[in-house]
Amino acid sequence: MSPIRHLFILNPSAGKNGQAAQALMEEIRRLPLDTAVRLTQKRGDAERIAREESAAGDPLRIYACGGDGTLNDVVNAAAGLDHVAVTNVPVGTGNDFLKLFGPQARQRFRDLTALSAGREVLFDVMDCNGRLGLDIVCAGVDARVAADVHRFKHIPMVRGIGAYILALLDNVLFRGINRPMRVETPEGLWYEGETAILCICNGRHYGGGFMPVPDAMPDDGVLDMLLVPKVGRLTFLRLVGAYGKGEYRRYPQYIQAYHGQSVTFSAQEELVAVVDGEVMRAHAFTLCLSPKKLRFFFPEGLDYAPNPGTPSL
Repeated sequence: MSPIRHLFILNPSAGKNGQAAQALMEEIRRLPLDTAVRLTQKRGDAERIAREESAAGDPLRIYACGGDGTLNDVVNAAAGLDHVAVTNVPVGTGNDFLKLFGPQARQRFRDLTALSAGREVLFDVMDCNGRLGLDIVCAGVDARVAADVHRFKHIPMVRGIGAYILALLDNVLFRGINRPMRVETPEGLWYEGETAILCICNGRHYGGGFMPVPDAMPDDGVLDMLLVPKVGRLTFLRLVGAYGKGEYRRYPQYIQAYHGQSVTFSAQEELVAVVDGEVMRAHAFTLCLSPKKLRFFFPEGLDYAPNPGTPSL
């Protein structure tokens, strides 16, 4: 068998003035491994590079150096390939998926020596209208907020969570929380009417700090879905904190839950869905789970509390 190549896909501008990217490249050079670095220049480059480098069929570990968007690009290129394993190196941006591995995850995933020696597991992957996701798909006001964040990032002194808060206030106070939606499962119609939130979880975290289903597992073959029907502004503002902490079971009068492998949602007006940070727009979405579709590796000493029997490869 050929030795494993270690490919780092990196945005050279990551971090303040590219300092984080430069520091990471210095660390990569010191690794006693067969390494390569490919730099991205524009959106979609990470997926293209991952596909190109995977084509030879030799054993390959890909390090998506960046945030959830970079990881999502690499997942879309590598899912289903037995010779390719994927991980995420947090560089200068948000990394919601890695929070699955605990409060020390960001620091530990930046330790390239520990990460390169880490074990591999098989994770489930979501397919939403052809776009693959590893973490969470949202399709309510939370999705519209995520899609609008970029409109506020250019305001002087507004960064990160500040842009998210402004987008949240804009959508909740001025644009309206609820939109018509029809949601169907394999058993039939789940819900039809004005909808505030539809959240479909393979992982646990999104939106920088929300954890709607604390016991969601990326390897159990099940999607954990939450739906919030029409609510007013005051109810929404009272509920959003508990929702973000995963306390949905305390509020069955407001939050409906379903656990399964697929769901379809549609509307006459265009819907916004966000797949691990990737914004999509359509009148209808079909989302299906593909069990054990992606090889993912992580540092020794970390865990995501897997179900018994999850294979370590």
